[in-house]
Amino acid sequence: MRDIRIEAMAEAKTVLVTGSSGFIAKPIVRDLLRAGHRVVGSLRTPARADEVRAAVRPALAGIEDFEDRLQFVPLDLGRDAGWDEAMAGIDVLMHTASPFPMSQPKDEAALIRPAVDGTLRALRAAARAGIGRVVLTSSTAAVMYGSHEPGPAGYVEDDWSDVDDPYITAYSKSKTLAERAAWRFVAEEAPEMALTTINPCLVLGRPLDGHYGTSLQVIERLLRAREPMLPDFGVPIVDVDDVAAMHVAAMDTDAAAGKRIIAAADTLWFLEIARRLGAAYPQRRITTRRAPEFVVRLVGMFDKSVRSILPTLGRREVFDTARARDLLGTNFVAAEDSVLAAARFIVESGRV
Repeated sequence: MRDIRIEAMAEAKTVLVTGSSGFIAKPIVRDLLRAGHRVVGSLRTPARADEVRAAVRPALAGIEDFEDRLQFVPLDLGRDAGWDEAMAGIDVLMHTASPFPMSQPKDEAALIRPAVDGTLRALRAAARAGIGRVVLTSSTAAVMYGSHEPGPAGYVEDDWSDVDDPYITAYSKSKTLAERAAWRFVAEEAPEMALTTINPCLVLGRPLDGHYGTSLQVIERLLRAREPMLPDFGVPIVDVDDVAAMHVAAMDTDAAAGKRIIAAADTLWFLEIARRLGAAYPQRRITTRRAPEFVVRLVGMFDKSVRSILPTLGRREVFDTARARDLLGTNFVAAEDSVLAAARFIVESGRV
């Protein structure tokens, strides 16, 4: 386990984890149970409760009462039903649920509206229940996009993405607007609520099961070796176990209240990721050919997903993570280790 504060706490709490079947949420559930807390996981599809139990059980060997401390409630980000009842008896809200597509939707409102409305729905229900501690999963997508330049050590928590930037994606806009809505709600309607946001970059590492959604698809695409050339841009990476541990540590760290905290281990060039995968799996003949910039820009004229990376071509974006280290004691897993851990899982499970 990572060098981060997830040991058993003096006082066990009851934590509502929204979107508990998610790639990041499952390790959060695992770490909370390991630390002695009680977890109520929300699910849009109640049938996935057994999936979550099966995912966290192997890491909790010897903890006989974990199933008694793990319960589930049906909740939907787009519906009011059930939220007030779900908040009864809850000490801490961890809101991880948010849509994360591999491709951008034609109508950006289809992504933005549920992200913003769902965040506010969760916070309002928490406020009505008198819950004073909230940890929200945001993203560096809410930090790094726009005309502002990073400082000498990289982007910091005071940086915000510009939702009017012509290159910003619907996903980045949704994360920015949802997080801004959360901070505005606390400032204007629930000043007694202590909010912390965890802002991870691309989350890799070994998932707890094969239900990891779109999070590892960039590794899947490279392992399939179907790309003729690769663009030249930097990919900030963080390990899923570090992100989960940061959520749990933030919950009991008073100094983290009222703060955004970036989660980023390092930035690797996309070609560097491909080369590391190629060295680990030489039989797959993974593409390591650099695409000329003019080709990427030409393709970007017709492909929205490519257009979104144009501002970062040839740039290695980095982040100042002093706050994560100083406040939460985070000692990040090396980015290349997270890449290879994700790849090993994908290959060993026969996904590619």
